[in-house]
Amino acid sequence: MDFQIGLVIAGLAVGFIVGLTGVGGGSLMTPILLYFGISPTTAVGTDLLYAAFTKAGGVFVHNKKGNINWKITGWLTLGSVPAALVTLWILHSIKTDIETINRVIKYSLGWALLFTSIAIIFKKKLLVFSQKHAGDKFHSESTTQNMLTIGIGVLLGATVTLTSIGAGALGTVTLFFLYPLLPTPRLVGTEIAHAVPLTLVAGIGHASMGNLDLGLLGQLLMGSLPGIYMGSMLSGKVPDQFLRNAIAIMLFLAGYKLIF
Repeated sequence: MDFQIGLVIAGLAVGFIVGLTGVGGGSLMTPILLYFGISPTTAVGTDLLYAAFTKAGGVFVHNKKGNINWKITGWLTLGSVPAALVTLWILHSIKTDIETINRVIKYSLGWALLFTSIAIIFKKKLLVFSQKHAGDKFHSESTTQNMLTIGIGVLLGATVTLTSIGAGALGTVTLFFLYPLLPTPRLVGTEIAHAVPLTLVAGIGHASMGNLDLGLLGQLLMGSLPGIYMGSMLSGKVPDQFLRNAIAIMLFLAGYKLIF
């Protein structure tokens, strides 16, 4: 792909917002790539590796702060990586033309954006609800809790592989519900740690099917890496609730446009 300053600026803006609010980059970046005329399959494949590289730095920082529960990460990965591989196999095995696959991915992407926007808006209410039910059976019995965590991993694995969306916002909200007594920084750090192997496996799988543009990936990273750093430096200094609601509305409108 030829160099486009607009893509670098897009990477910078998304990286800045992710560093500032913690909202997943995929839910913002993939619709932007579609706006630039990138095909849905290439947008998803490139965005997955973009997410893997950018979030790897987050893992280093969160692990240093002790914000990662590696046991929960392991249970999530046990469900998500096999689900990602199965989804990739299905996409590879479908005997249909690329236009049909693009339409399926675009439609799935729209629904993922709608659910992500709702999850962002109601995250705090879901957290209060889950903390109120912290003594319920599925919270107190470790075996049941582990199986549910694997189930969440399966759901995230399929969704992220198909749309590149869900590893951040949706994953964190589901963990809020299942682990209500775990501090928020550890939940966020744990989900970021889980997102790296998931997006890496899914991204490599898409690349093997030709759904990767290395030039595009390089331009996005050129902007996003300094953007994430700047956003992280300003985190907490800008009203978080206002930003999250604005992003949620933007994602909802983008999802609605893709579906309808």
